[in-house]
Amino acid sequence: MTLSDTAPPVLDDEQVARFEEDGFVKVAGAIPRELADECRALAWRHINADPDDRSTWTEAVEFIFDAPDPLFVRAGNTPTLHAAYDRLAGRGRWHPLRNLGWFVVRLPGLPEPSDTGWHVDGSYPLGEGRYGLNLWSRNRSLLVLMLFSDVGSADAPTRIRVGSHLDVPRLLAPAGRAGTSDAELFRLLGPTESRPVALATGNAGDVYLCHPFLVHAGQAHRGSVPRFLAQPPLTSVGELNLDPANPAPTPVERAVLRGLAA
Repeated sequence: MTLSDTAPPVLDDEQVARFEEDGFVKVAGAIPRELADECRALAWRHINADPDDRSTWTEAVEFIFDAPDPLFVRAGNTPTLHAAYDRLAGRGRWHPLRNLGWFVVRLPGLPEPSDTGWHVDGSYPLGEGRYGLNLWSRNRSLLVLMLFSDVGSADAPTRIRVGSHLDVPRLLAPAGRAGTSDAELFRLLGPTESRPVALATGNAGDVYLCHPFLVHAGQAHRGSVPRFLAQPPLTSVGELNLDPANPAPTPVERAVLRGLAA
């Protein structure tokens, strides 16, 4: 049993349709505000910085890697999120989060960072620090963007190429099940450049659930309030079922099939 068995319904049919079309959906208040605030306070301690002392802000970007703190784990597994994971990725098709993956803190007033290129996240290790991905999205059901601070348009919100997840299947298909590296795919993303750009803005506790093939990018902080974002992968149970005869494809699978057919 997952937490979603007792959770109220989330994501109506229109929202699911937008997810398939755009590649993402925003779930407002998926993490209770009080819990989001507690997680942000914990993240400050992880990066050894003081929110009230700017002299301790020394890097434009600070990372927290795979921290298994119980508070973070609670935030990634709320009943609302479990219900949404079921709706998009399929019940029994994903593993509960054991950490929040890469927790990225962007601090204002510092030299611009270099990690702002457009990309699709790799989902399985290839060795030597490289990651791969394939058409069947091995190891990943969703990309999850969790806001732990209020994020406005100037506060380094993640940039999203709307609908780019429909372009990526055709780029991955020639590589077959062996897949390709995220760096190699980066060089093939030209067809996504004409896609409109959306910004992952919102309030602390809002969560963007993204298709695993969505093209996205960080950006420099132009505001004054530090931005706290976690971007864990929702790990999959098995691979996507892309058989056209599949009688009940998930929204993630339907989007891939649609992209292949375009």
